[in-house]
Amino acid sequence: MALMPVTEALQRVLAGARPLPSETVALNDALGRVLTQDIVALRTQPPAAVSAMDGYAVRAADVASAPVTLKLIGEVAAGHPFDGHVGPGQAARIFTGGLMPDGADTVVIQEIARRDGDSVSFDRPTAQGRNVRGQGIDFAQAQVLLRTGQRLTGRDLMLAAAMNHPRLAVHRRPKVAVLGTGDELVAPGSQPGPGEIVYSNGFALIAMARREGAEVLDLGVARDKVEDIAAAVRRAREWGADVLLTSGGASVGEHDLVQKALAAEGLTLSFWRVALRPGKPMMHGALGGMQVLGVPGNPVSSYVCAFLFLVPLLRRLGGRTDIDHPTEAARLGCDLPANDERADYLRATLTPGPDGPLATPLPSQDSSLMAPLATADCLVIRPPHAPAAGSGSPCVILKLGL
Repeated sequence: MALMPVTEALQRVLAGARPLPSETVALNDALGRVLTQDIVALRTQPPAAVSAMDGYAVRAADVASAPVTLKLIGEVAAGHPFDGHVGPGQAARIFTGGLMPDGADTVVIQEIARRDGDSVSFDRPTAQGRNVRGQGIDFAQAQVLLRTGQRLTGRDLMLAAAMNHPRLAVHRRPKVAVLGTGDELVAPGSQPGPGEIVYSNGFALIAMARREGAEVLDLGVARDKVEDIAAAVRRAREWGADVLLTSGGASVGEHDLVQKALAAEGLTLSFWRVALRPGKPMMHGALGGMQVLGVPGNPVSSYVCAFLFLVPLLRRLGGRTDIDHPTEAARLGCDLPANDERADYLRATLTPGPDGPLATPLPSQDSSLMAPLATADCLVIRPPHAPAAGSGSPCVILKLGL
C-alpha cells in the first residue's frame, strides 16, 4: 500500500465521524462540552433594582444639593429586603446587593456619609440613579444567551447558573480505549530486565485524550500474541468505545500483530502507512461503529500521530467545529536541507525574534527521543519535497499543547 498524504489520511479519519448524541449533564460536568440546544434565561438578572455599593438608599430629590441631613428608617442587606417606604427626608442603610426599597432611587456611598444615631448627613450631592443596578441590566427572562454549537467555558457555566439552569444538554463525551502492545514493555516503577523498556506512550496518549474531553479506558499493555490483543479489542468494544487507540505493533514485522488481531475481529482497513515523519506506519480503520487508530510504538511517532489525527477526531465527535490545529507563521532558527517525499513535523523551540517567533528545530529528530519532545514548544511543518531553507526563512508551525 503506497504512502498516503497527511491531508488525505486526516480526511479519511474524519469522513465517518459525526458529533455524538446529546446528553443532559450537571453544570460541573459541562466544562469544554458543546451545547446541543440554545439556552434561554429562566429569570431576569437582577430581578429588581439593587444597590451596587454599601451606603444609604435615598430619594434623588433629597440629595440633589448638599449639605443635607436625612432620617434613618431601616436597614437593607442582601437577601433581607426592607418592607417600608422611603419618603421625603428619609434614608435606609443599605449594603451591596440589597434590594432597593420602595421610594428610593439612588444610593449615597458610605464614604461621604456621617451617621449620628438615627440620622445621616451628606456633604456632597449625588446624582439620580447613582450606585444602583437596575432591573435586568445583565439579562432578561427568555433571552437566548448561549447558542447551540457553543463550547462551554467557565464563564459560560457561571452565566448558565445565573440563568437558573442546573443542567445543560451537550454532546456526549467521546469514549477512547488506549492499548499498548509489546512483550518488551514493563510498567513504570519496575526494574526492566534485559531487552525490556518502561512503557511510556500510553501516559501521553491518555493525557491527550482527556485534555480533549474524552472518557478514557486504559487497557494497559497486551503481549505480542494475537489472542491477547484480540481480547483487549473485545474489551474496548464491550465498553462501547468510540475510538480504539493502539500503540505499537502496527508495522509489518513478525511480532507486529495488531493488524492481524484487528483483522480477526473484523477490521475494515482504511489506510496504513502515511507520508509522514515521524509516524509512517500509522493505521486507521473501523470495527463496526468503533474507529481504530494505530499509532507507531516509537514515543515521538506515537505522540505526533495522536496529535495530528486523534485530536481532530475527538473534537469532531464532541461536536466542535474548530477541529483543526491552528497553524502559525514563524521564522526558522537554523538552516534545513531539502525534504524528501514525506511531510516532516520537526520538534522545535520557540524564541522571540526581530521579525516574529523564531522556531529552531532540535538537533536530533530521532523518533525514540522523549527528552527533546518534552522541551519542544512546537512542530515545524516541512511539506514533501520542500527545498532547502536558510535560517530566517518563513516557516509554518503547530504549537504543542500542555
